Amino acid sequence: MWVGARIEAFEVVPFALRFHEPYVTARGRLEQRELALLRLRADGAEGLGEAAPLSLRGGTPLALVVEELDALWRPQLVGERLSGDPEDHVRGVAEFSPQARDAVKMALFDLVGKLSGVPVWRLLGASSVAPVRCNATLPAADPSAVAELAQAWAARGFDTFKLKAGIDGDVAQVRAVRDAIGPGALIRVDANGSWPIDVAVERLQEMAPLELAEQPVATLPEMGALRARTDVRLAADESVVTVEDAQEAAAVCDAATVKLAKVGGPRAAMRIAERIPVYLSSALDGPVGIAAAGHVAQAIGDHGYAHGLATSLLFADTVAARECRIEAGHLHLPDGPGLGVEIDEDALADRRIALH
Repeated sequence: MWVGARIEAFEVVPFALRFHEPYVTARGRLEQRELALLRLRADGAEGLGEAAPLSLRGGTPLALVVEELDALWRPQLVGERLSGDPEDHVRGVAEFSPQARDAVKMALFDLVGKLSGVPVWRLLGASSVAPVRCNATLPAADPSAVAELAQAWAARGFDTFKLKAGIDGDVAQVRAVRDAIGPGALIRVDANGSWPIDVAVERLQEMAPLELAEQPVATLPEMGALRARTDVRLAADESVVTVEDAQEAAAVCDAATVKLAKVGGPRAAMRIAERIPVYLSSALDGPVGIAAAGHVAQAIGDHGYAHGLATSLLFADTVAARECRIEAGHLHLPDGPGLGVEIDEDALADRRIALH
């Protein structure tokens, strides 16, 4: 019986995954993705969590997230006896970074799932599991290169394509993808809140038709002003972090995209999905974070939008021996209790990084 099992060990491992090509957005450029793996152990089982700092958004840097996990969460959790809902062990600590909270909640859910022999999606209240439809995520590049990438993703079964906007050549990239894939392709653009309202109106008109525009302007009041001037569906991202944000966004947006690292964990995402249609997206997560989002997708149901959870295809590396697989444009969860992810110890050692 897992109830009463005591958390015996707590380990944080910073690591980095290299991209096949640099990841470019309106907020900057990444050559590799730096993350932190959290490992909790109790009664012979290991729970895995992952911290994904929002480094391109001015969020808490990885070094501070790791310091927070080590200095604040380690003394709170080591020796703790497990009981009740996994999130019961993190109540009253909302002032800590959502990335650290997300990693801890992920690891607790994985640990309880493994100790009790059930998958996390069942712990979250889902009654069954199904493949998760995903969009292709295309990094910004020369229009011909982006079009070529889109064709490669289409050949793998993707029918929805997300392009970065708010950068030079974004309209040309959208047009090149549409020409390459055909009029049936669903294209969404993400400007990361970089456009003024007038520019957003102009750019969205030039890019039409679009499935949706993700955070084209910076704030929800600006979303409301844009709503009156465009027929393109609007999805909030950076401007929805809390349930209260979601309630406000529901009046001016068609949907919201939720990153577990942004909102602070699985149940926070589920509460937001009760207020506004949600699709989950990756914060360029590693294999543990993607699996956690895939389990949450089972619990929130299908709101009609492809999820942004196929970003593992952007990486040249993995630290997992077993993880989600991408097949025919869908994310498939690994079998087994908990999150279902297993770590490749040699790969983790190879990709481990030192923080200064």
